[in-house]
Amino acid sequence: MRRGVVSLVVGLMTVAGAARADGLSFPVLVPLTGFLSLEGTSQRNGALLALKEAPAGLVGAAETIDTGTSPEAAVTALERAAGGGPVGAVAASMLGTQMLAMLPLAAELKVPLVTVSGTAAITEQNNPWVFRFFPGDAVTKTAHARYVVEELKKSRPAVIYQTTAYGQSGKTHLDSAFRALNVTPVFQEGVDPTAKDLLPVLTRALATNPDVLVLHLHAGPTALLLKQAATSGLSIPVVAGSAMHQPSTAALLEPAELKGVCAETAASPVSGGNPAVETFTASYRAAFGKEPDAFALGQYDGMMMVLAAVKAGAKTAEDVRKALSVGRHDGLAMRYASDGKGNMAHSAVIVCYDGSNRVPTLVKRYDNVTGVVK
Repeated sequence: MRRGVVSLVVGLMTVAGAARADGLSFPVLVPLTGFLSLEGTSQRNGALLALKEAPAGLVGAAETIDTGTSPEAAVTALERAAGGGPVGAVAASMLGTQMLAMLPLAAELKVPLVTVSGTAAITEQNNPWVFRFFPGDAVTKTAHARYVVEELKKSRPAVIYQTTAYGQSGKTHLDSAFRALNVTPVFQEGVDPTAKDLLPVLTRALATNPDVLVLHLHAGPTALLLKQAATSGLSIPVVAGSAMHQPSTAALLEPAELKGVCAETAASPVSGGNPAVETFTASYRAAFGKEPDAFALGQYDGMMMVLAAVKAGAKTAEDVRKALSVGRHDGLAMRYASDGKGNMAHSAVIVCYDGSNRVPTLVKRYDNVTGVVK
């Protein structure tokens, strides 16, 4: 199966590299190894599928480079990609520290970075070359906290977050969101993404008598904590971050270990409910032999907006930047529009697992949280 999937990816890259969209290339620079490999692979697949399904008359060239997890590797990848000819836009790493490192170079090169990173700081640098097609923490953490308090009626959350830039950003915005709801977490602790045992932090959290466990972790740590929580007989609900909605994360757990677990995210393609999303899901399965997630869908939508700009007449990276800055795009996950800082996505959903299978049900939608989209 692995050899087949690799062949499919190579096939997509070959198709994408057959010609350039009006002379422009669209490099894909994402983490395919390291602790963010599950998320990064989804991001890559979404970008490649968009390039394969480019509007009639366009075929986008795509060089894919693994950025790993170091900021230096991401900067080197961007330098390399920019040296290969005119670039229309880059599908850029979802890892916050890498994005922050790439931003100054993107401004110097004048190349748009299209990403699904959730780290809030990347659109707070006054950099006009970054465009985020995944709801930032100001959106997702608002939905996260509101679901806990307004829907579950919980008031004693225990928060466990990652010590990465992503985790710190999420924790900051959760603090703000809970404070707006007059709720104070009874426990908050960060954990390193390489930690091999999360039972100690779980034990400390439960010792504070919380009524809900709130997670903001990457995919691997999320699965590890939930598995250890199930083994320890956790009896309170869990509302996790967007890493949990990924089919690749759910695949690391037994259905019974998912019972009572919910997660915030931008969308859940595998949950169905929309003909266009279901068509995307079928195409993704056929291309990659696995299930898509919101990271893949967000990156797909972002690259589709880029290609639509080229189809409409954008000839340069600056033309693409302008189109993304002022345009509107009806994507598969939501309607996208910049808030002036490059935040394009303004809605979030909550999905929950019932313990019978690994496919979540969409239980709550929070549309246009920022009030930007008209």
